[in-house]
Amino acid sequence: MKKKVIYKCSQCGNESLRWMGRCSECNSWNSFEEMIIDPKTRRDIGQSARTKVISPVKLLDVNTDDAHRIVTGIDEFNRVLGGGIVKDSVIILTARPGAGKSTLLLEISNDIAQKGYKVLYASGEESETQISNRADRILDNIPKNIWVLSDNSMDNVLEVIDKVDPDLIVVDSIQTFTLEKFDSRAGSPVQSIECANVLVDIAKNKNRPRAVIMVGHMTKANEMAGLRTLEHLVDTVIYLEGESDEELRTLMATKNRFGRTGEIGLFSMEEKGMVPIDNPSEFFVTKRDGGDIVPGSALSVIKEGSRLIVVEIESLVSHSFTPYPGRIGECLRKDQLSTLISILEQRGNIGLYDKNVVIKTTGGLRLSEQSVNLAIIMSIVSSVYNRGIPSDIVFIAEVGLTGELKRVPSLEGRVRELDRMGFKKVYIPKDGLKQNIHLERIEVIQLRTLQEVINSVFGQS
Repeated sequence: MKKKVIYKCSQCGNESLRWMGRCSECNSWNSFEEMIIDPKTRRDIGQSARTKVISPVKLLDVNTDDAHRIVTGIDEFNRVLGGGIVKDSVIILTARPGAGKSTLLLEISNDIAQKGYKVLYASGEESETQISNRADRILDNIPKNIWVLSDNSMDNVLEVIDKVDPDLIVVDSIQTFTLEKFDSRAGSPVQSIECANVLVDIAKNKNRPRAVIMVGHMTKANEMAGLRTLEHLVDTVIYLEGESDEELRTLMATKNRFGRTGEIGLFSMEEKGMVPIDNPSEFFVTKRDGGDIVPGSALSVIKEGSRLIVVEIESLVSHSFTPYPGRIGECLRKDQLSTLISILEQRGNIGLYDKNVVIKTTGGLRLSEQSVNLAIIMSIVSSVYNRGIPSDIVFIAEVGLTGELKRVPSLEGRVRELDRMGFKKVYIPKDGLKQNIHLERIEVIQLRTLQEVINSVFGQS
């Protein structure tokens, strides 16, 4: 049968029998690419759906027990996925270059292989030698049931899958692979989507389910490269955040069909690879000898997914020799920092118009919750007064433009966690606790305004 030539938009996937300068669907210019389709091999979803007999299954009869997951020995990774890798799932992992994607996937492959599963690691970017050198550096013992393939042909990957019969397939990265029947370059939306479609079909095979982890490139705008269709196609989308010169790496799921989104996994990038941070509160709080008190430091509690983390906020206030003093927040948005400084000046009666203010967190954790507002302001006050705040005092409250303290979500749970960890005092909004909770050690101080907090900690000004 004669092969058919069609034109497909690289931006939205719209197909046309003739080339068009402008796509009628997404209005993109010069986005149509020529594709040669073999009618014998092209998959027609609509036709196959009409001819294939599909029997429905009762929802109550669907097996969703724990045996349906591959639970790795990396607890931080399991947390993000909701308890482990589902055996017939497709996961896509994206991050900036140098963040540690390949390192993390190699560690996951090693852990799963040690549990007796077969793993195929297919890379279109690195050679077998490069992968082996990394494995020698970060892995103590390389299992026998990890197969490595360095090739950018998805057709060859499919042949190897048939031979090896792996339980986990790692593809690094999906934008480097091509299918022979599509006449377009690697990395084009057509190739990326079609290669991903093939992997989804393999993963969802009822007779032989497999788990697939794909790596996706990230753009300069910190978004996954390619069409949004790729994100809709997979079951889980996870982002690995962290700069190449920083120690902290944060793994977060933005989509998860098998668990909650918003969960984060914390890792430390070390010489031996990605090391899970089992006790985040210790990692994000400076250990000081005895009762040392340092000006410019305050503690708060943030909630990341289901996890409560004690975080240390540091500030430095110095005299400015320019008309426009600096406002530097490495851990939060500049607008948020400027707002809190304005509140402190107006409601706390502390002038900062001629002062530089620098804010950061121990460990480099970014602050997105409003619950840290009070701690940020108190760290600035501590730096201005050059008086330290005892390390057993914690601040949890949002601060309004009126200077009033406002309640934050999960306040009871945060206070319980502080009590369990042995802290002595916690400052929260007045009537912030909706229920009476049993506390063993910690003293809960409930106040209405920022000025009351400043007076309580540092005395009447």
